[in-house]
Amino acid sequence: MSRKFKDFLVIGLKGMAMGAADVVPGVSGGTIAFISGIYEELLGSISNINLDLFKTLKKRGFKAAWNQLNGNFLASLFIGIFISIISLAKAIKYLLENEPILLWSFFFGLVLASIIYIAKQITNWNFISILVLILGAFLAYYITTLNPLVNENSSLLFMFLAGAIAICAMILPGISGAFILVLLGAYKPILTAVDERDFKTIAAVGLGTIIGLLSFSKVLKWLFANYKNYTLAALTGFIIGSLNKIWPWKETLTWRTNSLGVKVPFNQQSVSPFSFDGESQIMLATILAIIGFALILLMEKLAVQKK
Repeated sequence: MSRKFKDFLVIGLKGMAMGAADVVPGVSGGTIAFISGIYEELLGSISNINLDLFKTLKKRGFKAAWNQLNGNFLASLFIGIFISIISLAKAIKYLLENEPILLWSFFFGLVLASIIYIAKQITNWNFISILVLILGAFLAYYITTLNPLVNENSSLLFMFLAGAIAICAMILPGISGAFILVLLGAYKPILTAVDERDFKTIAAVGLGTIIGLLSFSKVLKWLFANYKNYTLAALTGFIIGSLNKIWPWKETLTWRTNSLGVKVPFNQQSVSPFSFDGESQIMLATILAIIGFALILLMEKLAVQKK
């Protein structure tokens, strides 16, 4: 596939969108990858990291191995993700703390439209497809109702496992890797490790994500190659079930005190905006949800025109 500089710039921007989504505990970067049209290429490129790649490197040199890896694509994408996480993390953290309804509303509209987009890719609806969709939705919904672990574990082995599990969720549309880290009690320790430059913990998480990513991407690639319709149905179900997590209006049932001594929500449930205890911001929230929804439709239209 011959690409120009502007093509890789666009891929980098898609990576930035994935990074911004992954920072939010509830939104999956995999969803962004799918609706931006790079999901299967991403899985295929990651799956190219195997023994054959190292054989090519040894026999034919770096350039041949880089092309076999689809290195320019991966480099552009991950640079975008990295820039986004570094530059947008504080802004998104601020919005989560100060304007959560508006932030969640935008992502709710975006994810809602992505359900329609992904479901349209299914070419053959049958009983099994519908059953897989329902099971996927139920599983994702159940995950969103789980309570985070009270005790935060920061051992290197646990950080390794947390990284491996979270990265699997991160490349699945509808399942948020950041939210999985919250459930495991690893989200705060990882943020602390980054802030304090705890390189041992960062390395353990990084090694876990690499192993998890290489393993799970091969599984997903095989599923797309052999059971694409059923895989798409399952992913559609995952995204439907995840809508509960990103519903803008929440009621806090229980609180906990974090390591800084600040009270933060521990267990929440979705409520109607009309029964929300506080300023519901319905008008502005609706506008942002429509913007998020329209953004996906626009992306789909541009992709069709490009084809």
